[in-house]
Amino acid sequence: MLSQTIFLSEMKYRIFSKKSPLLKSNTKGFVKSNGRNNTGKVTCYHKGGGHKRLYRNLDTMNHKSSLKGVVMSIEYDPNRSCFISSLFNYDDRKFYYIPTYANCSIGDIVKSGFGAELYTGHTLKLIDIPEGTIVSNLTNNLCSERIYSRSAGTSIFILEKTKSFCHVKLPSGISKKISLQNCATIGSVSVKSPSVFLSNKAGRSRWLNNRPTVRGVAMNPIDHPHGGGEGKKSGRKYTPWGKL
Repeated sequence: MLSQTIFLSEMKYRIFSKKSPLLKSNTKGFVKSNGRNNTGKVTCYHKGGGHKRLYRNLDTMNHKSSLKGVVMSIEYDPNRSCFISSLFNYDDRKFYYIPTYANCSIGDIVKSGFGAELYTGHTLKLIDIPEGTIVSNLTNNLCSERIYSRSAGTSIFILEKTKSFCHVKLPSGISKKISLQNCATIGSVSVKSPSVFLSNKAGRSRWLNNRPTVRGVAMNPIDHPHGGGEGKKSGRKYTPWGKL
């Protein structure tokens, strides 16, 4: 037990002395489409530029029968609306990225599968979770990928359970029947500060890959059907190509 504590303290010192992202082996670069299709044609306008990003690979812990780890850091992810946490697994001595749950802090113990208790951040099967519990990161009946409640601040409410199925209420308000063998994380997903979503200036929109939009009434008649005229033009609305 003492050697394990000393090992964790040494790992914490090495981890917090590095720059973020913490797990460089779990990151990869990708090229943005910038609103273009496979032929290079612009299909979604007002996109382009933006800051270079690294994609963080998340481990949903679905392929592990049992996991016990400690949260080593909480990081910002530019590709997701929630925070992500780096998790150190005791068994295989490896690091993983997981979505951060609400009220998560560095040093928390996270468990999944066999040995997991009914505690915030732990991952269990729906058969072991009582009715009325708030969960997130729920798997689907057809695959092991977690596709429900992954955005920031979202959660799923367990309505009732039968012998083989569970009725849950999704963030959209729709009730769905899910198998009791599916896994879910106790608690809701973490929420970023409101200042993260506010642009505050035009330059920040350019960082986020958003290009400016010009109104049609502000253009010349040759550039847009709404252009030209004295003052603001009103009437029937047309597309830039003259279609209703």
